[in-house]
Amino acid sequence: MVGGQDLPKYRMYIDGDWAEPSSGEYFESFNPYTGKPWSLVARGGKADAERAVEAAYAAFTSGAWPRLTASQRGALLRKLGDLIARDAQRLAEIEVRDNGKLIAEMGAQLRYLPNWYYYFGGLADKIEGSVIPIDKPATFNFTRHEPVGVVVAISAWNSPLLLASWKMAPALAAGCTVIVKPSEYTSASMLELCKLVEEAGFPKGVVNVVTGFGPEVGEPLVQHPKVAKVAFTGSEMGGQRVYETAAKGLKRVTLELGGKSPNIVFDDANLDDAVKGAISGIFAATGQTCIAGSRLLLQESVHNQFMDKLVAFAETARMGNPLDPETQVGPVTTRPQYDKILRYIDIAKGEGAQCVLGGGPAKRKECGDGWFVEPTIFTGVTNDMRIAREEVFGPVLSVIRFRDDDEAVRIANDSPYGLAAGIWTQSIKRALKVSEKLQAGSVWVNTYRAVSYMSPFGGYKRSGLGRENGQDAIYEYLQTKSVWISTADEVPNPFVMR
Repeated sequence: MVGGQDLPKYRMYIDGDWAEPSSGEYFESFNPYTGKPWSLVARGGKADAERAVEAAYAAFTSGAWPRLTASQRGALLRKLGDLIARDAQRLAEIEVRDNGKLIAEMGAQLRYLPNWYYYFGGLADKIEGSVIPIDKPATFNFTRHEPVGVVVAISAWNSPLLLASWKMAPALAAGCTVIVKPSEYTSASMLELCKLVEEAGFPKGVVNVVTGFGPEVGEPLVQHPKVAKVAFTGSEMGGQRVYETAAKGLKRVTLELGGKSPNIVFDDANLDDAVKGAISGIFAATGQTCIAGSRLLLQESVHNQFMDKLVAFAETARMGNPLDPETQVGPVTTRPQYDKILRYIDIAKGEGAQCVLGGGPAKRKECGDGWFVEPTIFTGVTNDMRIAREEVFGPVLSVIRFRDDDEAVRIANDSPYGLAAGIWTQSIKRALKVSEKLQAGSVWVNTYRAVSYMSPFGGYKRSGLGRENGQDAIYEYLQTKSVWISTADEVPNPFVMR
């Protein structure tokens, strides 16, 4: 970062150096709370993507990185984790300026983030091949797991460092080199992290960051023939473009896309706890999370009682400056997203859904000139309405009634998405049976929105491909080699397959 034009100016990070964009152009990054620009970010292009890939490829194939043992790679990752822990508050404040999420949440998230680097740093030297008791005589066969190569990691704007680390930590532990393309809306924190990558001692070219817009820099990165793997978090439409482009080069792909997750409340649930779970599922992070419990399924016998409690609780939500630790609902991160949320609210009203809370822009004085939407709840929603089928990505909740367990599962699964689901019940039998039937990559029982570096995360159906986190994640960045060694005294008939 260098000063300039009264705003901080962020350059790209390529091959261990801070790089000006080949175009010489920068674009503004906006603070969602003020609605005004707070920094300038390099506008990368195809030439910058090419530089980054060549640097990452050179670092992968030669130099210090491939000569490191797995244990040495792990030590570097753990060092990076220590540095993130040291600077967690500073990084959190930068993310709040960039994406408008609460300092209470981002502070907790950044303090938790080092665990990804500790976990995968510890896992780096524990990836073992197998000796196979092969059925061929006089033959020794074993397997080994090797890094796939250069990885392009494309992350979203709602949790920039967390989502980038879900990709970086296992990729680096596997021995790959990485190019991060952060969202054009939230690039600053990733560039700040590069300072810590340098301080930790990673060789040049192992981690690179190219900033800019998808068509100008993201697409050339995905197309490049020296890129072996693409890991993407973002919209369904963006994921489709990445998948189609990567397929032309037969590249490996991990996609973490959208969701329309059901949060199911049964009549035997602790309703006070379930109300908190519903609030957490949709109004935490201003609903800007792929796992948002945006469809609240309520059993008919408790519907009215639950709604009274839910609306009363939601009405107490404190909106305002996301840097204030007391704020509970912050602004929407981008102006286009703000406009999209308001359009969906109008669509829901037009479909006949009943708005029982919110339903428009927040005009409270504590919201200033920021992009705030009132926490909004619709009842009388049916699962065929657009508000129940399409991802809004904002603080808008659709409430749907159900009669029994079978109908709850049917409604929950009647969606093109399958990222997450919640169940609220005091019956362990019901919890086990319903969780087995739900088509979702994560199912929470009597909690919601919990993630860990130790547990795999990913979607069913149109919510994505592959898994992040847990031991599953590192294998997304490895390929298996089978090695055959003959111990025979002589080579048998060369015209017959052994």
